[in-house]
Amino acid sequence: METAEFETDLSLFKYDNLEQLPPAYRELEADERTERIEGALETLGDDVVILGHNYQRREIVEHADFIGDSYQLSVEAAESDADYVIFGGVTFMAESADIITDDDQSVILPSMEASCPMAGMAEALQVDAAWAELTAETDETIIPITYMNSYADLKAFCAEQGGLVCTSSNAHEAFEYAFEKGDKVLFLPDKHLGENTAHRLGIEDETVEWDPWDPAGTDAAAAVENDVILWEGYCQVHERFSADHIAQVRADDPDANIIVHPECRREVVEAADVVGSTATICETVAEADPGETWAIGTEIHLTQHLKRWHPEVDVIPLCGDACMDCNAMRQIDPNYLTWVLEELVAGRERNVIEVAPEEKELAQVALDRMLEI
Repeated sequence: METAEFETDLSLFKYDNLEQLPPAYRELEADERTERIEGALETLGDDVVILGHNYQRREIVEHADFIGDSYQLSVEAAESDADYVIFGGVTFMAESADIITDDDQSVILPSMEASCPMAGMAEALQVDAAWAELTAETDETIIPITYMNSYADLKAFCAEQGGLVCTSSNAHEAFEYAFEKGDKVLFLPDKHLGENTAHRLGIEDETVEWDPWDPAGTDAAAAVENDVILWEGYCQVHERFSADHIAQVRADDPDANIIVHPECRREVVEAADVVGSTATICETVAEADPGETWAIGTEIHLTQHLKRWHPEVDVIPLCGDACMDCNAMRQIDPNYLTWVLEELVAGRERNVIEVAPEEKELAQVALDRMLEI
C-alpha cells in the first residue's frame, strides 16, 4: 500500500473553529517574532506553560517549558499551576491535555489545522459501524485498545466497551490486560504498532487487518476467527521507512546502530538494532558513547534535535534526504505561537481545545486503566 500524502483538507479536522492567522502575523521576521514571543511570555509569566512535542520544529521547542512525548507533556501541564497550556503538538495531544488538566486550565492549540492524519483514520462513526459488525459475529468478548494517537471520542468508546488506551511503550501490557478481560483485541488506529506488539507477544499468526475504507474488505465472520483485529491506520512518517533504508545505512557504515519507532513496518522493526518510543530513542542517543553512529527511524525534527543536543554522537536520519516531517506538526508555525500568546496578553483566548464532559469522563477511564497496568 502506498503511503498517502495529506494536504490541507477540512474533512480531516475534528474541530470546525479554524481561525486563519491574521495578516499582520503572516510575514514576521525571525528576530521580531522571537522578541515578541519572549515579550509576551515575560508578561504572562507563570500563567502560561508551553509544551513542545519531540517532533516540533526548533523554532517552537526553543520556547517550550517542556519537551517530550504527548502524554508525558500532558502530565507536565497537569502538574503545573499555569492557567493556560499552549500545546505545540496536534489535536489529539491537546485533547489529552484537556482531559487530565484541571477544569480551570485552558488548553490552546496554536493552529487548529494541526490535525493528525492517523487519528483521523479511525473516526467514531467508522468504529461504531465496525464494532457492530464484529460483535454480531461472535459471542466472545472483544476488548478495544486505542493508541494514544487518537481522538478523545475513540478513547471514550474504548472505555465504554471495557477497553483502554496505550502508548508505544506499554502496548504489550495493554494487550495482556485485554486478554485477561476478554478473548480478542480490536487495536486502533495504528496497524503497525498493533502488528509489532502481537509479534512481541508471539501471536503474530493470529492477526487480521480490518479496512474501513474498503466496502468489500475483510469479512466480519472471518475477522473474528483471529485473536487480534488490526485497524487499517498508519503514520505517514513512519510508514515511509523501509528495509532498504536500513540495508543502505549498513552498507555505508557497518558499525552504525539503527533505532526505529514501533510505528514502522514490521520488516523495518525486524531489521533494526533497537526499537522504542521517542523517549527510548532520546535516552538511547543520550547514553551512546562518543563517536558512535545512530541512524534514527522517526520524524526528522527529532533526529535534528538529537543531532544538536548530542554533538558527540553521529546522529543521522535513517532515510537520508528522503526523511520527512509530520505534515500536521508543521501547522504549528511560530507565527501562530506569536499570535496566540499576544492574544492572551490582550485577554483573549484563541483556539481553545475543549473535550465534551461526557467524553472527557469516559476517556479518563480509558487512561486510568492504562495507568493501572
